[in-house]
Parts: sequence; structure tokens; C-alpha cells
Amino acid sequence: METFLSKLFTEVEVLMEQTPIHDLHNPDLLQLIPITSRKLIEIGCSSGALAREFKKIAPSVNYFGVEIDANYAERASRFCDDVLVSNIEYVDSSFWKLQADRDCWIFGDTLEHLQNPWGILRQIHKIIPVGGAVVACIPNAQHWSLQVRLSIGDFRYVNDGLMDRTHLRWFTRQTIIEMFIEAGFVVEMGFPRIFDEPQRENFLPVIAEMAKLAGADPEAAVEDSLPLQYVIRAIKK
Repeated sequence: METFLSKLFTEVEVLMEQTPIHDLHNPDLLQLIPITSRKLIEIGCSSGALAREFKKIAPSVNYFGVEIDANYAERASRFCDDVLVSNIEYVDSSFWKLQADRDCWIFGDTLEHLQNPWGILRQIHKIIPVGGAVVACIPNAQHWSLQVRLSIGDFRYVNDGLMDRTHLRWFTRQTIIEMFIEAGFVVEMGFPRIFDEPQRENFLPVIAEMAKLAGADPEAAVEDSLPLQYVIRAIKK
């Protein structure tokens, strides 16, 4: 059964185009990368934009990218010291041995594309040096717009954004924290990415009322519906 499912997911990945590439970087994710990092690895390095920006800050670092799309990997090689074209979920044991000295692992809107992000984080925790960090940006499944879409049955996939058709997993603030803690990490820092979305004001009172009826904190429910994404840094103690 496991072999069949792995084959099935592989075939699905081939059929689905990856999230459209661009040369923009995530400044909030960049901010969370420890400046003391010396050997970094980014899973899903796309165009290499984040590597480009971090190397401006720390030119001597070794920045290794892993990218599932060969065309994207070729573009990332402009800024990464090396790029491996591979799916992190299908690498063999030699990969983990070779990357055991990486002191910072980066997932910029990547974990939600994995079949088993929990297992990948546990594997990283096994090999990463003490004091090493994982920094990640993860979409928020509790975002007000998704709650509105669900309320009217409009759960349709698109090419990018919260409803990216290549997303396999969905997380909220609570479950993001749980995922890292269960993998053995200590969440050191994190914050929401909230953007100007004037139309949301019409829906926030409804979200508050739903939370109240469910016996939850309406203020917390509204607050957690605002971020489009969360950025987080977790470390191995």
C-alpha cells in the first residue's frame, strides 16, 4: 500500500505544474535566518531569490538549494552554491548524512506541499546540530478569506496563493506550533504576515460570532484570521 501511494503521489506531482516562479524574496523569512548560520539548506529554493538576499548579508556562507523543478533549479544556481534537483521526501539515507552539518534549514512556503511535513521535520531534528535552526513561512488555513469560501462551498484550487493547487497540507497558528514541538524543536520566534485587505472588515464580526457560539475566544479567532502566512524560527536545544 505504501509503495502504491508513493507512486500515486509521484504521478500527481508530474501532472501538476509547480507554483509559478518569480524573483521576489520574502523579507520576513530573511529576517528570521540566524546571521550566524554558516551552512544553510533551502528546501524549495525556487529562483534562488532568498539565497541572493542572504548572501548580500553574509557573503561567505555556503547556501545549498533543493528544488523539485529542474528549470527552477537552473535559475537558483545563479545564487546558490549548489542545487540538487530532488523531492526531499524521496531522498535516500546518504542525503541526510551529507547534510548533517547544515545549521539552518529553510522552508519558504514549502512544508504545505509535502505529504509528510511532520516526518521531514523529525528527520531534520535527528541530524541538525544542537543550536541549529529551522525557519519557515507557512500559509494560514484560518485566514478569513478561506473561512468565507468554505461557508459558501467555494473550495476551488488556483495556481498560487492560499488555494494553490499543489498544497497538500493545511495549518493554523496552533497546528504550526504543534508540528514543530512534536518534531522536538523549541519555537524561538515567530510572527504573522498581515496585509492590507479592506474587504475583510465585513466578515470579522461573523468570525467572532462563530467562535463565540463554538465556546471559543472571539477575539483570538479574529486575530488568527488576519494573517495570510506565519513565519517561524525553531531551534534544536
